[in-house]
Amino acid sequence: MAKAPLDGIRVVDFCWAWAGPYGALQLAHLGAEVIRIESTTRMCPTRAIPPWAENQRGVNRTGYFNQYNQGKRSLTLNLKKPEGITLAKQLVAKSDIVTENFAAGIMDKMGLGYDVLHAVKPDLIMIALSGYGATGPEKSYVSYGPPQVALSGMSSLTGYRDGPPMQAGFSYGDPNGGVHGAFAVMCALLHRAKTGVGQYIDLSQREACAMLLPEGLMEYAMNGTQPPRLGNHDPYMAPHGVFRCRGEDRWVSLAVRNEAEWQRLCTVMGRAELAADARFAVLAARKENEDTLERIVTEWTQERSADEVTQSLQQAGIAAYPALDGRDMLANPQVAARGFFVELEHPEVGKRRHLGIPWKMSRTPCEVRRPAPCLGQDTEYVLSEILGLSREEISALQTKEVLV
Repeated sequence: MAKAPLDGIRVVDFCWAWAGPYGALQLAHLGAEVIRIESTTRMCPTRAIPPWAENQRGVNRTGYFNQYNQGKRSLTLNLKKPEGITLAKQLVAKSDIVTENFAAGIMDKMGLGYDVLHAVKPDLIMIALSGYGATGPEKSYVSYGPPQVALSGMSSLTGYRDGPPMQAGFSYGDPNGGVHGAFAVMCALLHRAKTGVGQYIDLSQREACAMLLPEGLMEYAMNGTQPPRLGNHDPYMAPHGVFRCRGEDRWVSLAVRNEAEWQRLCTVMGRAELAADARFAVLAARKENEDTLERIVTEWTQERSADEVTQSLQQAGIAAYPALDGRDMLANPQVAARGFFVELEHPEVGKRRHLGIPWKMSRTPCEVRRPAPCLGQDTEYVLSEILGLSREEISALQTKEVLV
């Protein structure tokens, strides 16, 4: 049977919240053994926020944690105790990768900085996914994903025409930083495979978020101008946006790239005369009369279901799709046909549907191998099978409250 790409690779994951765990999730998806270091003395916030299974609170019942920690193990380790730090070092010595996403310098203060861990594992790959990076005047600032939207410049480009900057509606900084981090770790693994040398990766979530804005940054770098906020509009396509359809809060997105597609849209709408209308014949004219254009398109879409609009436009070669909500996504036949959702038996909440792996690999297949762990679920496994501790030694550590 084919092995997963990272089969045999072990990750010690000190991350919490979203960005770091999301990056480590990708490594777990690729087959690495990811061991989350957790503690009741400093609980991950994602174990304490909804949604809850059956609306019953519990550290093992939150959908947020259980989604982004699939395939991982959980080791409870009190890093405020010297014995906890010693055990962490011993685990790192038997691992390949360390991940953390605290503010710069925190791991050093804990006694688990790169210099210390590199001494116990010379070919170690360690990545820090801090908000601002490990250097510079803001290196010690604490940050979460939502502020990265503003700090990266994304908010300045988000909003409606003549309106103020707005939150993008999503914490882009978190998963984006995690994906960039996972990619960087994969590059480091390739480098180590060729040279035998590990490395320290200093990733700034803010800078990774700015990588999503090449058009805005280059517009200013090359022309000294700030791109205007356009809402759902696009400078090179019209009509372009999300249009109301028949039914309560039902919408369809569509994008017309050129004059040929505009003419086909006119035909589909039964308004062939609009193709020759001087207000809409070319892109520049459509942009100048965009409000009128959108009213005309909406008059057509609002009399039809989103699925009906999608089908008729797709058949005409025009990009269109309904704006799906969570229920729609779960029932979507295309997503289901690809086996994207996974249902694994969780020790406390039972079988639940989660988002799985969004890629398919023919030679090294990937799968979600286990549900997210309950808090401390794998403590004995790690200590006995990986570190070789006896039952008596583990009991002594429990007595000293090292394993909490």
